[in-house]
Amino acid sequence: MKVIILGSGSSGGTPVIGSSGWGNCDSNNSKNFRTRPSIIVEHKNTRLLVDTSPDLRQQLLKAKVWEFDAILYTHAHADHVNGIDDIRALNYYKGTSLPAYGTQSTLDELQSRFAYVFKNYDKSSKYFRPSLTPKIITQEFTIGSINITPFTQQHGKGVSTGFRFNEFSYSTDVNHLSKQALNILKGTDTWVVDCLSEEPHPSHSHLSQTLEWVKLISPKRAVFNHLSHFFDYDTLNNKLPKNIEPAFDGMIINIP
Repeated sequence: MKVIILGSGSSGGTPVIGSSGWGNCDSNNSKNFRTRPSIIVEHKNTRLLVDTSPDLRQQLLKAKVWEFDAILYTHAHADHVNGIDDIRALNYYKGTSLPAYGTQSTLDELQSRFAYVFKNYDKSSKYFRPSLTPKIITQEFTIGSINITPFTQQHGKGVSTGFRFNEFSYSTDVNHLSKQALNILKGTDTWVVDCLSEEPHPSHSHLSQTLEWVKLISPKRAVFNHLSHFFDYDTLNNKLPKNIEPAFDGMIINIP
C-alpha cells in the first residue's frame, strides 16, 4: 500500500494569513509549508482520495495524480471539503461521477451546502460541474482491493470518521478515542494521526496525548499530521521517538 500526504497542515495552513505567519516554523525549510489536509491511499489497482482540501487543485498537480475510484470524507468542516469543486476535473478525466463515502450526517451536510455536486448528471454535458454519488457508510466495506473499517472519533463538540485501510489507519481531527476506536486501531502497521500543537486544544489532539495513543496502539510507524504553524518540522522531528515523525506535504508512505 502507498499513502501520499497531500496536505499536512491545520485549518489555516502554514504560513497562516496575518501577523502570525510562519509562527515557530523556519520559513527556509520547505517541509514547513503546509496546505490543508487530504491524503491518497493506493493499493494494487485501487486509488482513493480522502477529503477534498481547499488546496486540492495544487495538491493533485504536485502529486501528478487525478484518477480515483472513490472519495471518502472524514467530516464536513471547511478545511476538509471546500475543494469539492475541483472534483469536476476528476470527473472530466474519468468520464463519470465519483462515489463519495461518508456518514449520513456528513453527506447530509455536504448535500445541503453543495447541492449542485449531487444532482443527477447528463453525461453529454461534459462535466461542467463536479459530480458525486453519495454512499452512506455504517459499517466495514470494501472498495477494490482495500478493506475499509470506519470508526467514530470525538472532534470537540462534534465527531469525525477515522478509517482503517487494510494495515494503514488515518485519524485526523480527533481529541478523544473511544475503546471501540482503539480496538479497531490495534494491530495497524502505520498510523497517520492528529497532533495539532504542544498545548491541549478543544477539538484536536496535542503532543503528549498523541504520544500516549501511539504507545497504546504500538504501530510500527506513526506520522503526526494536521500540524499547526507552532510546530517547526525539524524541532518536532528531533524530539520524537525513532518510529514517529511529522508529516509534510508530498510525503510518501509505503506500507508492506
